[in-house]
Amino acid sequence: MKFTEEHEWLREEDGLIVVGITEHAAEQLGDVVFVEMPETDTEVSKDDEVCVIESVKAASDILAPIDGEIVEVNEALVDEPGKVNEDPLGDAWFFKIKASDASQMDDYMDEAAYKDFIG
Repeated sequence: MKFTEEHEWLREEDGLIVVGITEHAAEQLGDVVFVEMPETDTEVSKDDEVCVIESVKAASDILAPIDGEIVEVNEALVDEPGKVNEDPLGDAWFFKIKASDASQMDDYMDEAAYKDFIG
């Protein structure tokens, strides 16, 4: 897994990049009450706003961590946004990207560096 300074995690899976938010981000947000997902087959560039998350405390955007095409979204989060708080590193992933340039993953932190970053 790789981690961004925006508290997103990225994991390569079957040639795609799966994107979610970290436990730290989920805790900071508080209870998530709404998630707006992107459309599939959407081309995105790094740092484009892709998703919107609303919690009892705040609204946040999920940014595209890499260039590519959104090929799948986690529709379960639309119906059950609270899953983001229950399992942020597992079932509560947001979207999957077919990367245009997978080497962009190299720009992000590993788990140890991320723990130092939030420490």
